[in-house]
Amino acid sequence: MCGKPLVLWVLERARQARRLAEIIVATDDERIRDAVRQAGGAAVMTRPDHPSGTDRVAEAVAGREAEVVINVQGDEPLVDPALIDRLAEVMVRERQWDMATAAAPLMDEEEWARPAVVKVVWDAAGRALYFSRAVIPFVRGARPAGLRYWRHLGLYAYRRAFLERLVAAPPCVLEQAEQLEQLRALHLGARIKVLETVDVGPGVDTPEDVARVEAALRRAGLTR
Repeated sequence: MCGKPLVLWVLERARQARRLAEIIVATDDERIRDAVRQAGGAAVMTRPDHPSGTDRVAEAVAGREAEVVINVQGDEPLVDPALIDRLAEVMVRERQWDMATAAAPLMDEEEWARPAVVKVVWDAAGRALYFSRAVIPFVRGARPAGLRYWRHLGLYAYRRAFLERLVAAPPCVLEQAEQLEQLRALHLGARIKVLETVDVGPGVDTPEDVARVEAALRRAGLTR
């Protein structure tokens, strides 16, 4: 991405967050491990057979003291450091949540139908109801005034005890169908807080996204 490994863009953004006690890159690829260590970061090797990133994170933090664990996915080079801090703060301040994540308005109609763009809906208390690669909610008839679609961002905060419970459970049918690990959490009854935010830029979900994300990095003034 603009001459630098994708993971290092994400690492740089995570380092700007103020509420993280430690940052670890979890990977099963020696090339990623080496790139991170050469940049002065901490990286741990994990098993290659994890069904999701959440399972990989759980292995990476095993044996470490942490009441709250935040998973910043390695394909989000424009992740907002302030949003990472907001997730940490809500988990510390509002102890009723098992997890927290974030969503941004989807303004581009072409993005609504893209399976790589995950959508989310939540209730009046901000508790996630469902995540899907399909367009949710489905509009039957006239579109209600004020209806918005929301893109789920690749960022999770977990209560440590719930993270351990989550990875002890096998992937459920919904997770297998949509390939979304957060559906396993909902299947187990998780209380997931969804924070509203602005869309700082796209993630790299497919090879076709590389050019768009590089352009977004340049617009944001992050390239040298």
